[in-house]
Amino acid sequence: MKKNDMKGQDNAQKNPVDNETQKTTRYSDDELKEFKEMITAKLDESKKTYELMKQTLSLKDDHGTDDTSPSFKLIEDAGDQLNKEEISQYAIRQLKYISHLENALIRIENKTYGICRMTGKLISKERLRSVPHSTLSIDAKRGIA
Repeated sequence: MKKNDMKGQDNAQKNPVDNETQKTTRYSDDELKEFKEMITAKLDESKKTYELMKQTLSLKDDHGTDDTSPSFKLIEDAGDQLNKEEISQYAIRQLKYISHLENALIRIENKTYGICRMTGKLISKERLRSVPHSTLSIDAKRGIA
């Protein structure tokens, strides 16, 4: 064997797969750290919003219609009830979102964050930035994959 062929063989052993064809199977630790910081910030904000909704529903600072005339009280109470139902629905959604974010943090710790559960391929960073708790790539979500 020629000496040049030996160098090529050594390089092939160091890099058995060409960089262009090499597929990343997970995000790097630095990328996961970036996602963790983003998710933690969203989680903190979501928990604050949820607590505010809980306080609103519990009527801690109640300024209700107890001291108004009976004719206005009926209208006010109906409006309050509708408002409470809306807030309750938002609170349930917020709690579900918090759960999804906490699960995303677990996936980061397990180093499986950003891997599509259907295809096993990486979910794009753009998608993860807009939907940080996503477990499906766009193609899998659309049913293309």
